[in-house]
Amino acid sequence: MNNIDYIGFDVHKKSISYCAKTADGEIRDQGKVAATQQALSQWVARRPRPWQGAMEATLFTGWIYDFLKPQAVELEVGHPAMLRAIAAAKHSNDSLDAKRIADLLRAHRLPGCYMAPAGYRELRRVLRFRNLLVRQSVKLKNRMAGMLMETGVEYNKERLHHKKYFRELLGTLSETPPSVVGLLKWSRKAVEMFESSQRQLLAGLRRHGALKERVARLTTIPGVGEVTALTWALEVVEPERFASIRRAVSYCGLCSGQQSSAGVDYRGPLSKQRNKHLQSVRIEAAKLAPRWNAELKRVHERELTRGNRNRATLAVARKLVAYLLAVDRRGRPFAEGASPSSSESSLPQPPDAVKALR
Repeated sequence: MNNIDYIGFDVHKKSISYCAKTADGEIRDQGKVAATQQALSQWVARRPRPWQGAMEATLFTGWIYDFLKPQAVELEVGHPAMLRAIAAAKHSNDSLDAKRIADLLRAHRLPGCYMAPAGYRELRRVLRFRNLLVRQSVKLKNRMAGMLMETGVEYNKERLHHKKYFRELLGTLSETPPSVVGLLKWSRKAVEMFESSQRQLLAGLRRHGALKERVARLTTIPGVGEVTALTWALEVVEPERFASIRRAVSYCGLCSGQQSSAGVDYRGPLSKQRNKHLQSVRIEAAKLAPRWNAELKRVHERELTRGNRNRATLAVARKLVAYLLAVDRRGRPFAEGASPSSSESSLPQPPDAVKALR
């Protein structure tokens, strides 16, 4: 394998440091290149030999990965949490970090992480932005209610954000400071803009051909709505990458971290090593799903007798993950009474929608 260079990249906003090594660790060349497509094209054209590359997952990794992958024999992305040895090193700079990544790559010790196909990452960006708009809308609604309470205005909280009631309420604020009235009007316009925009983004995702069939299949699970199904499809992408339900539950952040020493196991709070987008949506869905799903209602009631309400919500969320994983991997609608097993490794692969977006 001495005819292949192993290149480590240390990626930043404006520059990319690199170090190319042979299989036996000899440095062939190293340096820095501007983080632009033109500079990377010129750098690739100067490479004298085939190469494999690796970089740490950062905010800037996506477009660099997509640009360099067709040019490389193989290109990998390292898991940031697993590469802490770089940050903990006594001496650390861009050049040394690139060398360490190259060493991990050539020794086949790079802790890799999953990179979704580019098409799915584009759709996922849209969904995450839609969720951001929803959060901002909720914050503004809460702030509007807070301003009314600060000034002693009585209002109906169930109807506050209805157009007609809000317009009537503004007409009764003659004793309210003008600054509050102006802020309420501005906030109302912003809320309407956020809600209109998020509906448009959601409609675009709903009509997307690669997602339509998959989302329809996932929503056959009682208690799973459109946003829950979309979040699962776009954050998980390829369900076969989870060897078991336990791994999927861990990825969703619905289990605690475990530390074991001298035969003593210690369980902490919910682990922070998770997909936070999946976690938040699963928890929200688990609070409502028992109303529509009899099996989830039984799970919720059983766990309530053993612990507090949060424990019951987590149990429902884990059961939802099991249902979603089973339906997604089998490629068939949900069947009432079909119990997902703890391991789905023998199930068929999902439809070709994932491959179509590569």
